[in-house]
Amino acid sequence: MTDLGTMWGERGLRRIPLLRFDEAGLRDRARIWLLELAHVLLAVPCLVLFVLIVTGWPTTTVLVGLLLLHLAVPAAAQLGRAHRYLAGTALRQPVEVPGYKSSGSTGLAAVWARPWTWLQDPRRWLDLAFTAFASTGGLALSAAVVCLPALAITHLVLALVFQTFWWLLPISLDLVLWWLLTPLLSMVRAVTTLAMYGNSLAAQLERRVAAVSESRAESIDHSAAEIRRIERDLHDGAQARIVSLGMNIGLAEELLKRDPEAAAALLAEARKATTEALEDLRGVVRSIHPPVLADRGLGGAVEALAVQLSLPVTTSVDLPRKIPAPVETAVYFAVAEALANVVKHAQAQRAWVRLGFSGSQLRAEIGDDGEGGAAVSGGTGLAGVAQRLRAFDGTLSIDSPAGGPTLVVVEVPCAS
Repeated sequence: MTDLGTMWGERGLRRIPLLRFDEAGLRDRARIWLLELAHVLLAVPCLVLFVLIVTGWPTTTVLVGLLLLHLAVPAAAQLGRAHRYLAGTALRQPVEVPGYKSSGSTGLAAVWARPWTWLQDPRRWLDLAFTAFASTGGLALSAAVVCLPALAITHLVLALVFQTFWWLLPISLDLVLWWLLTPLLSMVRAVTTLAMYGNSLAAQLERRVAAVSESRAESIDHSAAEIRRIERDLHDGAQARIVSLGMNIGLAEELLKRDPEAAAALLAEARKATTEALEDLRGVVRSIHPPVLADRGLGGAVEALAVQLSLPVTTSVDLPRKIPAPVETAVYFAVAEALANVVKHAQAQRAWVRLGFSGSQLRAEIGDDGEGGAAVSGGTGLAGVAQRLRAFDGTLSIDSPAGGPTLVVVEVPCAS
């Protein structure tokens, strides 16, 4: 909802009062009239595309059918996207746009492979169904809204032409019908549009519940893996050193009277093992929750992390409000993993980190001027980071074209 969304304010079609007669209501109905006029104009290309697609499928065995499909199917997808955007903007409702199936073919092979992929993609059939709706039932709803003001104008013209008072009597009824039906018909059109594409509130709630269930399962798996990692680190590190420490102290006790020098050497070795065990324990603690986060917060922790790297890293931090500790930890490890990948794989000369808020989202951008080609599934550890962020409804995206630069964006909801 960008510039077009601002013309609807904060309430949208669902919250327009039907029985409040004021200047704000008049402005709302003027906006609706413009919206439905756009729908009426878009009905013409929708009808054309419907005819082209229906004509193209039976004629795919010849070049003409393939040409029609390659022109009309992508255009229908773009028109559907435009209608969903208009409907979502008018209803002040977020619109999800899932991707289409890809043939995976390139060059001349794609000319024949894409129609077969489109045929198996339910979303392409939804595009076709919507072009039919937009040029029939949707057109009727929009045309009714556009033509409602014409009723009052028609009766006024008739009264002037025939110079009789009786033609003025229906004008009040015309105006009431226009005032009441304009937002209702427009809302029906918008809700139907989103419902056809699975963007109704109920459908979005179902997808949200499914995503939460998946995220919960992933969080449980991730937590179990973290517990196993901590156990392994303790077993292989601190525990082994503490066992060695106990053995050395026991041997030193036996040698204390017979060979004091050997006992002293064992005690010195035990002291060294104690120091190493403490370092191992500190390392385990840092992997769970870095102490620098508690001392300096996310901004200070990232700045401290950047100073330790072998290449220059520019940091920009704008965090005016407090961040929940679990979110801080997740974002810190995401930044740490992204910077570690810069050092290991990017062959970069410099990097940068920006921390700030974008609305209610905590946003971290990690960029570098390296060779590019990074991906979440490229064995860089970012897949685990993305999984960890999903537990907080967070996302991790990468823009890393070949030749660079690379930009990793982390976004996590963080209400004030």
